Amino acid sequence: MDQSDHQVFVRSPFPPIGDYAFLSDCEAAALVAPSGNVEWMCLPRMDSPSVFAAMLDRDRGGFRLGPADVTVPAARRYLPGTMILETSWGTPTGWIIVRDVLLIGPWHHEDERSNSHRRAPTDYDADHVLLRMVRCVNGEVQTVMHCSPVFDYGRRPATWRYLGSGYHVAEAEGDGDQPAIRLTTDMRIGFEGTRATARTLLKEGEQRFVAMWWSEHAPPEDVDQAYRRLTWTAHHWQHWLARGRFPDHPWRAHLERSALTLKGLTFGPSGALLAAPTTSLPETPGGERNWDYRFTWIRDSTLTLWALDTLGFDWEADDFFCFIADVAERSDDLQIMYGVDGEKDLTEEILPHVQGYMNSRPVRIGNGAFDQRQHDVWGALLDSVYIHTSSRDGLDERLWPILSRFVEAAIEHWQEPDRGIWEVRGEPRHFTSSKVMCWVAADRGARLARLREDFEVAERWQRAADEMRADVLARGVDERGVFVQHYGTRALDASTLLIPLVGFLPPNDERIKATVNAIAEELTEQGLVLRYRVEETDDGLTGEEGSFTVCSFWLVSALALIGEHARARRLCEKLLSFASPLGLYAEEIEPSSGRHLGNFPQAFTHLGLINAVLHVIAAEADPSRPADVRIPGDQDR
Repeated sequence: MDQSDHQVFVRSPFPPIGDYAFLSDCEAAALVAPSGNVEWMCLPRMDSPSVFAAMLDRDRGGFRLGPADVTVPAARRYLPGTMILETSWGTPTGWIIVRDVLLIGPWHHEDERSNSHRRAPTDYDADHVLLRMVRCVNGEVQTVMHCSPVFDYGRRPATWRYLGSGYHVAEAEGDGDQPAIRLTTDMRIGFEGTRATARTLLKEGEQRFVAMWWSEHAPPEDVDQAYRRLTWTAHHWQHWLARGRFPDHPWRAHLERSALTLKGLTFGPSGALLAAPTTSLPETPGGERNWDYRFTWIRDSTLTLWALDTLGFDWEADDFFCFIADVAERSDDLQIMYGVDGEKDLTEEILPHVQGYMNSRPVRIGNGAFDQRQHDVWGALLDSVYIHTSSRDGLDERLWPILSRFVEAAIEHWQEPDRGIWEVRGEPRHFTSSKVMCWVAADRGARLARLREDFEVAERWQRAADEMRADVLARGVDERGVFVQHYGTRALDASTLLIPLVGFLPPNDERIKATVNAIAEELTEQGLVLRYRVEETDDGLTGEEGSFTVCSFWLVSALALIGEHARARRLCEKLLSFASPLGLYAEEIEPSSGRHLGNFPQAFTHLGLINAVLHVIAAEADPSRPADVRIPGDQDR
C-alpha cells in the first residue's frame, strides 16, 4: 500500500477563503469567518493597517461573538438586499441568531465639511461602527464575546482600559497612528491580557449587543437603539439596490449580490473601486503568488463603468468616473493603479512576522507593480471616457488635454514591449492584448475628436489606429488564425478574449471564433479558463495558480457573442454554481475542488459575472442573433 494512504488529514485552522462573509460601509470593510470571528479588518480605511488579521495569522487579532462551545453555524445568509450578515446557531440547549453590520446613517457633516470626501455629499454616511447583535430564539445559550485587536498588521498589541464607572464601555489603544477602538455593550466586559471578553447566558426572547466604534460618531447605547440603526442600514441597502435595473430572470440574485459587492468595494469619499479588500490571500496555498489588492486599477474602469451604467447605477458611475478623471488630471504619466484616494506611491513591503494564509509567504502590503509600464492602461482610460460620454456636451473639457496626451503616449509607445495585463515580473514582451488596447486608445480618441469636430486630429489618430490593427493582425495571429499571447509565440492568453469585447474585430470574424474555441479547448482545466500556462509564460514566479475566474466569465461573453449560446449558458451555469455560500467570488477557482483562491471578494470577477450573465440573458431573449447587450466600446458602431 502506498505510504500516502496512511497519512492523517489535519484540518487547517484557516477557514476556506470562500467561506468568509464581506461587510462594508463604503469606507471600512470586515471579513467574518463562519465561527463568528472577524478575521480581517483595517482601520480607518480599507487600505489602512489591520486591527484584526487572523485571516493571515491566527495570532494577529480577531473579534468573535457566538456560542461558547460551538463554532460551526447552522446557517448563514445576508438579509435580502443588504450587506447585513445573519448567522444562526444551534446548540444542545438552544438557538441564537447573530446579526453583523457596518452601520450607515444619515449624513454627519452638517456644521462642518468632511476632510475626506471628494464627491458630492449624499443623504447618508458611514457611521464607523461595527454592530453585532445576538438574540436567543429558543431555549438558552451560553454566549461569549472575545475582542483581541492587534494594530499595525499584528505588530502593536492593544492595551485595554475601562471608560466610565461600569463594565460596559472599554477602549483599546495601540501606540501607533491608528485610531483607538472602543466597545460599548450591554454585556459586562472583562480583560484577559490584550483581550476584552464577555460571557452571558441568553434565554429565549433575550437580546444583547456589542458595538465597536473608532470615530467621534456615537455608537448605539442600548439594544433598542442598536436595532433601530441596524434597520436604518438595512433599508439604506435595500433602497440603494432598488435604484438598479435588473432583469426578471432566475439569475437576478447573482446580479444583485454582485452589485451590492461592487458598491461595498467602493470607497465612498473618492468614488474609487478597490480590486479587493484583502492582501496576500494566495493563488496557490503555500505559494508565493500573494498580492495586495486594496487599490484601484485603471484597467478595471471600462468594465466598471459599463456594469454600473448598464445596471442603472448612474451616480456610482459618475463618482468612479470623477475619480478616474481626478487621477488622470494629476498624472503626467498614467499609472496602472492608484490608492483609494488617488495615492501614487504604492511601494511594496513584505511582512516577515506574519505567517500567511495556510503558511503562504510572503505577506505583502503595497504593490510593486504600480510603476510598471503596461500599455493597456491608456486604452482602458480612453474607453472609460468614451463609454461615459454620450454626446459632445458630455465630455468634460478639462479632460481633453489630458486625453490627448494619453492618446499620443499610446501612439508613441505601442511598438515597445511591456509587462502586459497580468503584470508579469519576467522580461517585457510584445503582448497582443497590450497592442489591442493601444488601438483602443487611438480608436476611442479619434471618435472623441470627431465628437469635438476636431477632424484633423481625428484623422491622424485613426491612421495610427489602423496601423496598430494591421500590425496585430500580421504578428499577433498564428498559422491557425488564433490570437496568441505575444508576438513570436504560439502560447495562448485569456486576455485575447477581450478582443471582441472591445470591438477590435466583429464577433463573426473567423479569427475571433478560432481564438475563442482554442482557449476553450486548450487553455482550460476542467472547463475553467487559466490566464496562461505558467510553463509557457515568463512571469517571474514559481508554482501553479488556479483558474482566473474573470477569464471564465469572459469566455461566457465571447461564446455568446460568436453565437455559441448553448455553450455560453452551460459554462455560465457552471460558474454560478461555484459561488460561495454567500454568493461571493474570489480571484480564482481551483478546478479540481471548486475552492476559492486569491483575494476575496474580487471586484474584477463580479464585473465579469455581470457582463457574462447579461450577455447570456440577451442571447436567450433572441437566439437568432448575437447578444445585443452593449459591450465596452461598442457604441455607435
